[in-house]
Amino acid sequence: MTDFNARHNRAVWFDIPVANLDRAAAFYAAVLAIKVHKEQFENVSFGVLDHHDGNGGCLVPNESGISSTGGILVYMNAERRIRDAVGQVERLGGKLVQPVHAIGPHGFRAIVLDSEGNRIALHSTVDA
Repeated sequence: MTDFNARHNRAVWFDIPVANLDRAAAFYAAVLAIKVHKEQFENVSFGVLDHHDGNGGCLVPNESGISSTGGILVYMNAERRIRDAVGQVERLGGKLVQPVHAIGPHGFRAIVLDSEGNRIALHSTVDA
């Protein structure tokens, strides 16, 4: 995380609970068009979402933490490719909950369930 992000962003990291780490890594890699790096610390394997200098997060095996109906809604970056990202969702075992729609001056989002059943938003400043 950059110094700018550490000083200015309210959200600095997120953990997404998953039941199947390999399946979830494939889902997020394809939907977000990024790499997911599988790592291990002590006896825990997890997948770190490629985030370079920005804020990031990881996929953590924790089936009991999966939620499809409530809790915090994490917006994942699908900038300038939200339609492609949504097109990948069902092919990779996810489900479309709300199609791409405008959210006023804040761009566009789609609400989906990931391959594990977590509710997330895909976001782009443009409908492309």
